[in-house]
Amino acid sequence: MRISVRDLVRIAVGGVTARLTRAALSVLGIAIGVATLVAVTGIPASGQQALLEELSRLGTDLLEVTARPAQGDDVATFPAESVAMAERVGPVTGVSAVANTQASVRRSDVAGESSGVGVAVLAARDDLLGVIDGELAHGRYLDAALDRFPTVVLGSEAARWLGLTRLPDAGPAPQVLIGDRWFAVVGILEPARLVPAIDQSALVGWPAAESYLGFDGRPSVLYVTAQEDAIEDVREVLPATVHPELAGLVSVSRPSDALLAKRQTETTFSGLFVGLAGVALLVGGIGVANTMIVSVLERRGEIGLRRSLGATRGHVRAQFLTEAVLLSGAGGLVGVVLGTAGTVGYALWRGWPVVLPPAAVALGLAGAVAVGVVAGLYPAVRAARLPPTEALATA
Repeated sequence: MRISVRDLVRIAVGGVTARLTRAALSVLGIAIGVATLVAVTGIPASGQQALLEELSRLGTDLLEVTARPAQGDDVATFPAESVAMAERVGPVTGVSAVANTQASVRRSDVAGESSGVGVAVLAARDDLLGVIDGELAHGRYLDAALDRFPTVVLGSEAARWLGLTRLPDAGPAPQVLIGDRWFAVVGILEPARLVPAIDQSALVGWPAAESYLGFDGRPSVLYVTAQEDAIEDVREVLPATVHPELAGLVSVSRPSDALLAKRQTETTFSGLFVGLAGVALLVGGIGVANTMIVSVLERRGEIGLRRSLGATRGHVRAQFLTEAVLLSGAGGLVGVVLGTAGTVGYALWRGWPVVLPPAAVALGLAGAVAVGVVAGLYPAVRAARLPPTEALATA
């Protein structure tokens, strides 16, 4: 005699709901295990993401490309098309450039040229801040509306040396004398963490440098960002890419030490996640097995009565196995909700980005059901082996 899936589920649900207190405690035990699984993966993952973002801000994807002067040249420069050539490298995500115009900067026309000593006047591309992760302290940066006019953005140290710590909220912009031309100061930068040389520079738009400072359009330093997993490969091909004729004179900075720390962090956390997840599932499995074994011992009379009324060993085995799966599934759902809530709350409290690995949630649900099957297997077999007469006699 076979039993339908519908009847099997109905009987299993009846067996679970007939003892609500015990079922609730069983679900709670499983839920705690699954919630632990989600939390011990989600919380470290959120902390890891916060750490990785902090390490990324140290320039793990940034390369600085410079060159030595060729024989007979005073200044080392790259071809005007070097930026476009670097952008063609597949893993490259951003390229910008600056060029030293060799111009001097002064606060006023009565100040000596030594008043601007230490401040380099650089022609800068509009996308420079995005590539080097620079930020503005005051005003605005060069863009298409400004870069062809005599406007300048000062680095933090350059602004301090020139006596400009902030810009007025209203009225005309202060001016500095670059070469023999007055330039309006439209912005002041925050200290550049990744490229300290920018702090001591006055940045002029690329077209404005060509128009007013005799700039020839050839960059002297390139800043390149690339995918972190390909940063070493990009570093190898950049010299021949940006300066094919004099690749031997090109130097590319090595990847930041923070990149190595970031990779080690990812590896360490991955091993931690696996270990914690395994412990959580093991604890949940022990709880399910204990609950189902106690259930068999307490329900001998029910088992004997069912066997006497014609239920086969397979029916009893399937019933107890289904009950274990139902308890585990319900505990898994509750655990995922609790673990998710705990992870979100803790991450927000610490100011971390919320990261819930989909694998952890899926593993929590699938693992709870799988553990329920494994943990309920022995009690189900034990229940099926009870002879009806023995079960009724010991009830």
